[in-house]
Amino acid sequence: MSLLYDKTILITGVAGFIGSSLADKILKENEQINIIGIDDLNEYYDIRLKKDRLERLVMHNNFTFVQDTIVNKCNVMNIFERYHPEVVVNLAAQGGVRYSIDHPDVYIESNVVGFYNILEACRYHNVKHLVYASSSSVYGANKKIPYSTSDFVDHPVSLYAATKKTDELFAYTYANLYNIPCTGLRFFTVYGPFGRPDMAYFKFTNKLINGECIELYNYGNCKRDFTYIDDIVTGIVRVICKTPDKDSNGVPYRIYNIGNSRPESLIDFVDILHQQLRKAGMLSEKYDLKRHIKLVPMQPGDVEITYADVSDLERDFDYAPKTTLDVGLGQFVQWYKNYYRI
Repeated sequence: MSLLYDKTILITGVAGFIGSSLADKILKENEQINIIGIDDLNEYYDIRLKKDRLERLVMHNNFTFVQDTIVNKCNVMNIFERYHPEVVVNLAAQGGVRYSIDHPDVYIESNVVGFYNILEACRYHNVKHLVYASSSSVYGANKKIPYSTSDFVDHPVSLYAATKKTDELFAYTYANLYNIPCTGLRFFTVYGPFGRPDMAYFKFTNKLINGECIELYNYGNCKRDFTYIDDIVTGIVRVICKTPDKDSNGVPYRIYNIGNSRPESLIDFVDILHQQLRKAGMLSEKYDLKRHIKLVPMQPGDVEITYADVSDLERDFDYAPKTTLDVGLGQFVQWYKNYYRI
């Protein structure tokens, strides 16, 4: 879908997996759109990967990169004052469920204080639409599946989840008080080329090609709603194009799940990954996958299943993820092979 009118779009976390992929798609398809990208290029994972993502973007004349943190309110205000974005897509956040258990401070700073600063800037600079990242983690200990946006999300099982729930509450409050159109997206296990090295599929690949054992939590019985990056980006672009209708209280606010709506067991996922690695010549035909799998108990902060009900997104934006796990993992494996020159 093309963005049909001139805009300046500010994307925070633009050197991240989703942020860089979103900016790349918009820049390639819309020369009239100006993208302002913010990222602090922190060292949570390999900064070289972040810089290589940016390399895809800086070749475009309508892309401007600002290396900064959204935790600094004064700097955020200055960026809004200088570039006057009409649309803001806030993807900057400290990710990782387990990392939040031992490093809580950075989650409060980035995910709560940082997002508050973005909301304040939107408040004072007449932003027409704020789209922001939430997470499937907000569903926490919910037993009902698939997860629906009408479900209660008051039982987080990680600090990361709690910060994302906080963001949703903040966004609704600002939409209510200051009439800022806000759309939140609860992402479900995004994967694909240029992905995050701390994600399970990336770690599995590293370990398998190095002959190491991989651990499958909950004895391999976890299921995840794996969603390919291109399907995610297509959904975000469509959401950007349309501000939310007002709810029953007159507040311009919506929240959507954005996922594949097709959970896969980790055992099946690893088997497909293993097959794609063999097809790419990165594992031998004699590779014994079973010998490289270790089944372990559930970890703190983890959940047994994620499963998105995306019917609202389908209805409002004709959203229909098309990428099968076999195709998506095949694309990731080919990228991994080329990127790391294996």
